[in-house]
Amino acid sequence: MENIRWGIIGCGDVCEVKSGPGFYKADHSELAIVMRRNAEKAADFAKRHGVSRSTDNADEVIHHPDVDAVYIATPPSSHCEYALKVAEAGKPCYVEKPMAMNHRECRQMVAAFQAKNIPLYVAYYRRALPRFLKVRALLQEGAIGTLTSVHIVHYGKLDKNFAPNTHRATHPQYPHKNPNNWRFDPSIAGAGLFLDLASHGFDILDFLISPITRVCGFALNTGGTYEAEDVTAAAFEFETGVVGTGIYNFHADHSDNRIAFTGSEGEIQTPVFSNTDIILKRNGAEERISAPNPPHVHQPLIQSIVDELRGKGQCVSTGETGARASWVMDQCLITYYGER
Repeated sequence: MENIRWGIIGCGDVCEVKSGPGFYKADHSELAIVMRRNAEKAADFAKRHGVSRSTDNADEVIHHPDVDAVYIATPPSSHCEYALKVAEAGKPCYVEKPMAMNHRECRQMVAAFQAKNIPLYVAYYRRALPRFLKVRALLQEGAIGTLTSVHIVHYGKLDKNFAPNTHRATHPQYPHKNPNNWRFDPSIAGAGLFLDLASHGFDILDFLISPITRVCGFALNTGGTYEAEDVTAAAFEFETGVVGTGIYNFHADHSDNRIAFTGSEGEIQTPVFSNTDIILKRNGAEERISAPNPPHVHQPLIQSIVDELRGKGQCVSTGETGARASWVMDQCLITYYGER
């Protein structure tokens, strides 16, 4: 296949810069059709991004003869439903993170694609970003000696200008700060910001170290601003014998995100979301390493998917790896939601 022709289900905010342009800027990749429930907004997206077709019907995207692979960019509550339809149509699928509402849905999706012998990919695009490839290389070359522990933190602060429980308007610049955004509604998001944002952290730790095999966590609602949990603590052990901890506090007085990899001879610090330097500490000295994100952060991972579908490479973010992140988060949320 010379080019991979994509269809998008859910061409909303995430598609504007982070993902959408990657489908027509990656080599041997085309964007054939986009879908949104609001036909006018779908048409507007298509016009601005130079896409020839738009629709308000997801089935049209899935079954369109000019679509080779489908990207699902809707909220998590519809990921499983749409993915199963894509599998039934016999087409490869790239689904947004978190992969589904819970691990059970993830396993259902993986099984459906395995039964058809077609690939399922998950949008944990950090696996292909220069920053984390550099961190992975540093860990593998023993830059900090033997890795002994890891600690991840994510603090967030709500925008107090938004009154709770009024409407779900999206904050124009920072939707995660608006308590009326769908990301705070467990019936749509699967949980709160923990599921949305911690998923990136757990997945990149899986990639950088090894799968997490044991985990326990505690989730609470400390602010009462919305229904979902707002503070979660986790302790976990990796397959390779390293241990880790995490704090995800979205009822904090400030915002911050970072991972610290501590070894027998030094430490590596990197943000999960911020586009700032990697910090390497060893022998009493500190080195800053620049590894800036590309303009469209999904594009490197999209390129790896296109390459794999053309038989010329391999994508490292699959349904199996995405399901592992969901399993970890389910264990952390069980004290708040019970079995998910």
